[in-house]
Amino acid sequence: MQSGDATRLSDDAPVDAQSYARAILNILADSADEKTQLSETQRAVLNILEDSAEEKLLVGGTQRAVLNILEDVAGEQARLEATQKAVLNILDDSAEETARLAGTQRAVLNILDDFGAEKTKVEQANFALQQANAGATAANRELEAFSYSVAHDLRSPLRSIDGFSLALLEDCADQLDEEGRVYLRYVRESAQQMAKLIDDLLSLSRVSRTELRQSPIDLASIARTVLAHLQRNQPGRTVELVIGGNMPADGDADLMRIVLENLLGNAWKFTGKCSHARIEFGEMAQAGGTAYFIRDNGAGFDMAYADKLFGVFQRLHGVSEFEGTGIGLSIVQRIIRRHGGRVWAEGEVGRGAAFYFTLEEGI
Repeated sequence: MQSGDATRLSDDAPVDAQSYARAILNILADSADEKTQLSETQRAVLNILEDSAEEKLLVGGTQRAVLNILEDVAGEQARLEATQKAVLNILDDSAEETARLAGTQRAVLNILDDFGAEKTKVEQANFALQQANAGATAANRELEAFSYSVAHDLRSPLRSIDGFSLALLEDCADQLDEEGRVYLRYVRESAQQMAKLIDDLLSLSRVSRTELRQSPIDLASIARTVLAHLQRNQPGRTVELVIGGNMPADGDADLMRIVLENLLGNAWKFTGKCSHARIEFGEMAQAGGTAYFIRDNGAGFDMAYADKLFGVFQRLHGVSEFEGTGIGLSIVQRIIRRHGGRVWAEGEVGRGAAFYFTLEEGI
């Protein structure tokens, strides 16, 4: 009941207390209901406010998430731009590489063209070389036949000159004065020297054409055999011979015997005037291999003329001092070169000489 109702009660006829009390109770009951409704309204408002606060928090989180997403998008966009630039750079580099590759391909094609032309030239040169080799082989055969023919034809008159000169000295000595006998001896010596020269020239020709047959050999053993032969031919000489232990090598046994015959023979010859002759054959280590040497204390030679030692007919001593044709060292050099080695000499006048040789390339 509202306040207007109470006023009406007072203005109307008198009401009993009981009715008035019920009216009051109704009013209070209505007031309690209103209060209850108000409390519920308040609680509803509070709930709404709480929901609004949560929504606000959610909105704030959403905004932050959106901002983070926007920042990530910006970063991704920057990375995308960097990637695009990198791709563009790669494409530029690829274009340059393509251009370079095209240039390289052209260069290769040019090289192949040049190679084809060079190959043709080489084939032509090989054909010409084969023809030249065939011609050289034929010429060598002809030269060999000519050499033996000339040697035989020259030997025959030389033998006649030497034989008849000897016959004159033996059978007609009493009819010749001393000067005539000396002249005949000169004739014989010249004929013998000429025969030796022919033999040496033939030897030089043979060592250039002989097939090289390499096998394991012992140079020390070959040297002992050569020196023993020299001692048998001149038993009256006393020479100190020094030969190292075994000297294994890879070479042609026959050709290496000729090398040692010439080198040891020279050492034997040029120590002929020494009161205490000494000849040594040994080996020594060299960069990349072994070098062999024949050393003596004989006449020696002037190093100013060392480059002439291995030339054909080159002599540093007169025939009157030491016999020989000047071909022996040429034969030695040719054999050593065929073995892939080299030969050289050192000496001093009056203090002996040393000859060195190798049998390997590059030593």
